[in-house]
Amino acid sequence: MAFRKRLSCLITKGEGSLMKIVAIIPARAGSKGIPNKNIRIIGGHPLIYYSIKNALESEYITDVIVSTDSQEVKVIAEQMGAKVKWRNAALCGDAVTLDAVIADAVPEGCWDYIVTMQPTSPTLCVSTLDAAIKYTIDNELDTVISAINKPHLSWGLKDGKKVPNYVERLNRQYLPACYMETGAFVVSRASIVTPQTRIGEKIDIYEVPEAEAQDVDNFEDLRNVAATLECEKVAIYVNGNNKRGIGHIYRALEIADEFYVKPDIYYDINQTDVRVFGSTTHKLIPVDGIAELFEKCKEINYTIFINDILTTSIDYMIGLKSVLPHAKIINFEDDGEGIIKADLVFNALFHDNEFSQVHAGEKYYISGKTFMFYNPIEIKEEVKRVFISFGGADPQNYSDRLLSMICKPEYKNYKFVVVLGRAKSNVEVLMNYNKYSNIEVLYDVANMPEIMTSCDIGITSRGRTGYELAILGIPSISMAQNQREEKHGFVCNENGFTYIGLNPADEIIESNLKMYLRMTKKSRQKFQSMLLSHDLRGGRKRVMNLIHSL
Repeated sequence: MAFRKRLSCLITKGEGSLMKIVAIIPARAGSKGIPNKNIRIIGGHPLIYYSIKNALESEYITDVIVSTDSQEVKVIAEQMGAKVKWRNAALCGDAVTLDAVIADAVPEGCWDYIVTMQPTSPTLCVSTLDAAIKYTIDNELDTVISAINKPHLSWGLKDGKKVPNYVERLNRQYLPACYMETGAFVVSRASIVTPQTRIGEKIDIYEVPEAEAQDVDNFEDLRNVAATLECEKVAIYVNGNNKRGIGHIYRALEIADEFYVKPDIYYDINQTDVRVFGSTTHKLIPVDGIAELFEKCKEINYTIFINDILTTSIDYMIGLKSVLPHAKIINFEDDGEGIIKADLVFNALFHDNEFSQVHAGEKYYISGKTFMFYNPIEIKEEVKRVFISFGGADPQNYSDRLLSMICKPEYKNYKFVVVLGRAKSNVEVLMNYNKYSNIEVLYDVANMPEIMTSCDIGITSRGRTGYELAILGIPSISMAQNQREEKHGFVCNENGFTYIGLNPADEIIESNLKMYLRMTKKSRQKFQSMLLSHDLRGGRKRVMNLIHSL
């Protein structure tokens, strides 16, 4: 396997000639801690593969030499396109310094820089390596050593006693910098490299990300590195707004929490206001249309790509697969033609299961984590409190219509809790209804199940909130926000809701509200039993098991 050098990016000297930069990778056969360490298969490749690959793909390194006494390493290096310097036995002992090994491996000629690269740092990225080389040259340094900034509260010995190395106990983020060498690379000006040293007078460190600082020294390190190299690279593309709702946003954030990596979450700035994501610390990446999304994805070899964008087209899915040919593509709540190109489709809101890769129905609903810690409500003798919420957006303005009803004197003996979502318009106007003693209007609440379980009945639309009310066994009236919601299967009469259609007349809404306010305990218990007959709490596990099985 050969790697092509991008010559246009190579650094030139002042007179215009190319700098000569050689990478030396020392890889002897005699590792005692982990036998055959350098050729152990991790992430589908021998350990040494990763350092050789980085050196060959570097935009600045012009020659790559592996110093070894191992026939297996020699074969791997040569097959990848690197040169090999056979190391004699005198340089293979435990007491031999790495300085002598590096000096021995440097071929004759006029070199500008020598980069020592350890084969035990497989998580290092070539972009980090190149940035360090450029940093060395730009700052005219003799030596740059890879390091990680890991501040910590440490102790030392003084006069035979253990004493703290700090003056004041502080949280880690406020501690002074503490740089630890990683061993991944040492960039040295060639003129200072001797059998005794690779360290010059002008020396600095180059900070590498923590994920790239792993060094394989023992079997525990080997397991940790293997987990890193074999872990998924996950991206999520999601959009939500005041027309389509923001249930997609909530679901995407819940899914993101299920991976042992931090997914990249993309959103279209033309469709989604970043504020609908709330205060999440997940990595949010704005894109200006599909073309920019695809361009960004080309740069990263994602293993899993998740769409939560309503309907996908064939063209979109073909384009996505062309830029991510090795990724598994998973779509949520997708009733478009693009589903035939997906590896998995989860449609908890729909029941159509025409294709084998489509998993439909409420059993694949992903509940918010906090709902798992609340039991279903106890059905009381009389209805006293009513929960009202129409999701994150409420494009039909059902909240407005309900508030105009319940402020009438005939409802003064009931308590109404109205929750408005992040994408709801005219929130300021609706908050004025708090002047009524029987009405409490809340915006973007933190603990939704707490509020829900304080109520006896609910009024909602056919999206995410309906499922949440069902989990808690709260008898509810529901109505659709749009024609798409009319196709949602779970929130219906057969499952314990009273569904009154799309944009029902005020008279219909109010008559059903009055019916629920007068409903007997026995009738509400019957509705609750129907709601709780569905396993909505196990959807998260079902979904993730299927994703991980791909």
